[in-house]
Amino acid sequence: MTAPAAPAASTALGPYAPPAPARVLAARSADGTELHVEVHGPDSAPAVVLAHGWTCSTAFWAAQIRALSADHRVIAYDQRGHGRSPASPVCSVDMLADDLEAVLGATLAPGEKAVVAGHSMGGMTIMAASGRPAFREHAAAVLLCSTGSSRLVAESTVVPLRPGRLRTWLTGHVLGSRAPLGPVTPLARRILKYATMGPGSAPHMVEACARIVHACPRRVRHAWSNVLDLLDLDHAVRELRVPAAVIVGSADRMTPPVHARRLAEALPVCAGLTVLPGLGHMTPVEAPELVTGAIRDLVTTHTATKEGA
Repeated sequence: MTAPAAPAASTALGPYAPPAPARVLAARSADGTELHVEVHGPDSAPAVVLAHGWTCSTAFWAAQIRALSADHRVIAYDQRGHGRSPASPVCSVDMLADDLEAVLGATLAPGEKAVVAGHSMGGMTIMAASGRPAFREHAAAVLLCSTGSSRLVAESTVVPLRPGRLRTWLTGHVLGSRAPLGPVTPLARRILKYATMGPGSAPHMVEACARIVHACPRRVRHAWSNVLDLLDLDHAVRELRVPAAVIVGSADRMTPPVHARRLAEALPVCAGLTVLPGLGHMTPVEAPELVTGAIRDLVTTHTATKEGA
């Protein structure tokens, strides 16, 4: 698990093709891993940092990058083992926090504030980093999309059974499978749509997500599934002291709305909970304008206003 994954640019087509960054850099994490970082938009604009989820890459944020980069400096990076960032022999939530700190330090000036948005494992990355000095120095507000802090396997509804030991066991084996996903076929699209997207998701959205997810190496997918299986960041949520908005789809099978409601109750400064009817786990792709709008609102309220005061 030391080689980088396939380039993210090959994983999506059409409206979800990743835009060309203004510049690319490597952020060196605490263990020496060099993370692939892309910067889009004007250098003088308010900063937004995007952290993608499990089995995804910077390509997952293509719609947000396109919409925001006209008047924001958008910083997107590949989590280790994903996209163009190399994998590591060991995976942990502490490493996720290390990586986010490295990206913030490499792209933001001392004391500069940014809105940090995370989807799924990216949201967990934000929680894991909540008490870190670099995060507290640079985070003005956060957006948590389709994520949770604990009991991910036990509360997933990917396996259509009643809650209990059998469903938890089966879910763990499904999500933690070592099997290759193979090419993006009609059957693969149907499976991915069922597991991760709402029933009304447009074919081009399903295609984009399938290409991104199938590009993740199976060893990376399996290694991080073990971390997510044991995840417990409930304590870290209470350390997230900046305004935090929460978004979830009502049909999310990976991190059902129970997680979002629990986060909203536990967050010290909850900036709102939005439940999107009929949408699944891939909210930035399924509802691109709404997620982009939520990021813009956080920038306007918690970054732009302060800088202009």
